[in-house]
Amino acid sequence: MPFSLLLAAFLLLATCTQAQRPDTTIIRYNGLLTGQYTSGGVNRMLLTTTHSVTFLRGLHFGAPVNGSFSYGRQDNLLKEREFLFNATPYYWLGHFRAYGIGGYERSNLRGIDNRIQLGLGPGWAFYTDSLGREVSASNLFIREATYFQDGSQRIVSRSSLRLKLVYSKGVFSLNSTTFYQPNMRNFDDYRVNQLSTLALRFTPRFAITANYTYTFESRVLEGKPTDNTNLTVGVAFSTK
Repeated sequence: MPFSLLLAAFLLLATCTQAQRPDTTIIRYNGLLTGQYTSGGVNRMLLTTTHSVTFLRGLHFGAPVNGSFSYGRQDNLLKEREFLFNATPYYWLGHFRAYGIGGYERSNLRGIDNRIQLGLGPGWAFYTDSLGREVSASNLFIREATYFQDGSQRIVSRSSLRLKLVYSKGVFSLNSTTFYQPNMRNFDDYRVNQLSTLALRFTPRFAITANYTYTFESRVLEGKPTDNTNLTVGVAFSTK
């Protein structure tokens, strides 16, 4: 075999080996800004921004970090000022996932000064592919401390069942996550969260999005709503 062909084969093999090194680190970012404005019978303004950074290390480790902030006024009065942050590092092997979670939340809407969550548990990916499409479920056991605006506090253990769907075809993509979190000692005390984002991508990095969020909490302070629904439209920026 000519020397040039041997050299080309060696360079190709080295490139493939380097691309598959187990110590490779990949960072992915996605930012979303949505808003809503209505006037007339009810004057309402709502702005929401969501950011996520995912760190992928080697062949088996990942660490998604997510944060969101919402600000809403109704008839010139502050109604919503919501902040949520969570990190969910995980280990995967085939379809199996092992998750950890750390979360922090503040909510004017539900009268929460501070909420802290720590937990861990298993998960299973029913379907994944090279395009990032995914159908998965996980069930984490979390310890949660909530400090309310009236000075009361509550510390409970919860089961956190999560269903996740990520689908894309052409310029359209759908990302949907649903949480069901009952108190492990009293299943009448539970929380449901649902977030869905439908995106129309018009460049590799920018997309127009429709964002739907729903939150229900069975136990809230007196005078606070148990549920909240928002539907907003905005733009998203992402890297791959």
